Amino acid sequence: MKYQIISLTFHILSFIISPMNLISRPIDRAKVFKLLDIFPVTAILGARQCGKTTLARSINFDHYFDLENPIDMARMEHPQLALEDLDGLIVIDEIQRSPDLFPLIRYLVDNHPKQKYLILGSASRDLIRQSSETLAGRIAYYSLSGFRIQDIGAENFKTLWIRGGFPDSFTPAHEMPSILWRQNFITTFLERDIPQLGINIPARTLRRFWTMLSHYHGQIINYSELGRSFGISDVTVRKYIDILEGTFMIRVLQPWYANTGKRLVKRPKIYLKDSGIFHTLMNIDNFDQLVSHPKLGASFEGFALESICRQINKNDNEFYFYSVHSGSELDLFWQEKGKNWGAEFKYADAPRLTRSMKTVQKDLNLAHLWVIYPGKATYRLSENVTVVPVIDSPEAFGLHS
Repeated sequence: MKYQIISLTFHILSFIISPMNLISRPIDRAKVFKLLDIFPVTAILGARQCGKTTLARSINFDHYFDLENPIDMARMEHPQLALEDLDGLIVIDEIQRSPDLFPLIRYLVDNHPKQKYLILGSASRDLIRQSSETLAGRIAYYSLSGFRIQDIGAENFKTLWIRGGFPDSFTPAHEMPSILWRQNFITTFLERDIPQLGINIPARTLRRFWTMLSHYHGQIINYSELGRSFGISDVTVRKYIDILEGTFMIRVLQPWYANTGKRLVKRPKIYLKDSGIFHTLMNIDNFDQLVSHPKLGASFEGFALESICRQINKNDNEFYFYSVHSGSELDLFWQEKGKNWGAEFKYADAPRLTRSMKTVQKDLNLAHLWVIYPGKATYRLSENVTVVPVIDSPEAFGLHS
């Protein structure tokens, strides 16, 4: 309790003096607006405290229900009476608390054309399954993560990298409140959020597993090895990974299978989605500690990979990596407009064209390969290979052309 009070005090003070309290998210807002124009129901999904509520409140809604608010919960005891006479955009926050609302929402949007719904939730897999079964053809999903580089400006790139994109972690004026917030977030996530999803795993057990998993950040996962290290079965390892993936904490990047005649790596890679949470689990408090840490390269790879995936704006299951046992590999692979594209992530002053890059270009018939690095200059390594700073938007270099 004493620790939580101290943390809360730091948290409040940091926002009183922070110059970055109000950060607009124009890219995310524009994408949500587009979905709202097309679909009667739009769902914003993301981890707790990633900014879903703030984003929704920045949109001109007509009615707002927060299912963590006792008053709104009381109103929703008779949901049809509460909703059926309303017009305009209706926001329902923390929808995972009342998944039985989906059949009613289907009835209402089918019979009340003046209604539209924006629903917010924190548990992706179950929410998508429950809502898609009921609202097929009526609902669109938008995955929201923390701040983008474009939201906070290139000059704050290092702060975003070390602290991560959760608003309450990024915005404090000093480092300590951010560190305390992330520590408390992890504790709250394990002790409150996971049990609320009906997952009965001791918080201490899942925390140890999550910490151990952070050491595999950016690496190919060996379920058997991890199970032996933790003293659990492969099945249990997969269960814990599914929980962390389904709650937006980790990315499981699957391998791309190509008919190249080579012996391919067929196990997935694991990344912690938020760089700040990764650094907290690794006990890295500031940028000086990061640059001397053996996980520096993996940290940049994970941070840059998330940045690029959000720019490309595809579903998580549409991204892959490519690796052959002989050594050639590609950090990120995707397909669009009938072409193959790739990205490599290099923590280096001036990345050069490597034999591996040439090999994967040929193996995968890449239309273009981007090499993402922390520098400031853009330059070509060959006709179809371009070095691009992570602080710049990949769209500016024709990522979708």
